[in-house]
Amino acid sequence: MSEQNTPMREALKEAVKAIEAGEVPIGAVLVDSSTGTVVARAHNLTEGNCDPTAHAEILAIRMRCEQLSTPRLPDHDLYVTLEPCAMCAAAIAGARLRRVYFGAYDPKGGGVEHGPRIFNQPTTHHTPEIYGGIDEDAAAKLLQNFFKDRR
Repeated sequence: MSEQNTPMREALKEAVKAIEAGEVPIGAVLVDSSTGTVVARAHNLTEGNCDPTAHAEILAIRMRCEQLSTPRLPDHDLYVTLEPCAMCAAAIAGARLRRVYFGAYDPKGGGVEHGPRIFNQPTTHHTPEIYGGIDEDAAAKLLQNFFKDRR
């Protein structure tokens, strides 16, 4: 991981928490774009919560929406360690997030640069700016080691 205390580094710390909880190591943080402050953080909890929708991105979005009592977060940026899946991409569009920064690309399950490419669909009402490959090596290594240890 990089030495700077960046939002992606914070997301990577959440991914480590996921490993400690026996979850796939994906972490996410939401940043208020007007202040640059991390305002919500989460890691995958699908196993622990017995909830297939408990992805890091969804949990962080839910947390911030509840804090602000709003379903939309247009002045927020999401940092997530893996390319969002189709479900998370749809939630990102629904929340009207400003930007999405992700770490590792996901050719198998991704929904942004791979697979259904949710933001390229004509039925998508909002498309955030997308930036992939941020701290990609660190994010990919966490995932590779996690799955290697389970084989």
